[in-house]
Amino acid sequence: MNNHPHPNPLPYRAHVPAGEGGRTIVITGATGVLGNLVAKTFAAQGHNLALLDKDQEKLDLIVRDLNLPSERLHAQTVDLLDAKALQDSAEAVLSKFGSVHALFHLVGGWVGGQTFVDTPHDDLEFMLNQHVRTTFNLFKSFSKPLSANNWGRVIIISASTVPNPPGKSAVYTAAKAAQENMVLSLAAELKESKVTANIIHVRAIDVENKGAGTTPAVIVSAMEYLFSEQAGKVSGARIPLY
Repeated sequence: MNNHPHPNPLPYRAHVPAGEGGRTIVITGATGVLGNLVAKTFAAQGHNLALLDKDQEKLDLIVRDLNLPSERLHAQTVDLLDAKALQDSAEAVLSKFGSVHALFHLVGGWVGGQTFVDTPHDDLEFMLNQHVRTTFNLFKSFSKPLSANNWGRVIIISASTVPNPPGKSAVYTAAKAAQENMVLSLAAELKESKVTANIIHVRAIDVENKGAGTTPAVIVSAMEYLFSEQAGKVSGARIPLY
């Protein structure tokens, strides 16, 4: 199995709908390295962005870097574990843009490296919160507006180890498996609304391009394809990028 992505991937340029001025994309985890590139890439294609994050300082930095006109950007601090606050954020996004077309849930987090005996109970709770409860709250808040357009996209990033977990990774892979099943269930529920929901599998995110995983650029290229009109029939899939 080749764990080394192509060194010079050709980016897939998503089609911006004519006359629509781009679509509205909700991004969680936009202040991370991957999320930052995702935000810049889709902003450059003319889409509106709604950035949700817990860290105000990091959120302010990416807002400055994007330098978008205010009518194309909504940035808000919110705790994704707070269902009511997240619902309020969804209403704020809809109030500003009128619709939501995509949800990119890029919040990460990993704990592991210990056997069942040595794993603290708090680690399980942390992983369930990070991957399962945030996803549940997001889908509860945004699935209805997503389905209202007769077009939509949902994408998460997951680990290639989830289908066949190695030892000393139980709480992480269990939480990611539950998250993946939520995505697959959403894909089934919103099929008739032409909303696709997909999972991108990576071994690791190779931020420094050392060949140890998948680079953010390769991941973003896959996201551009899944966002495109050509990927309208791709849903409920685990896309291997490793």
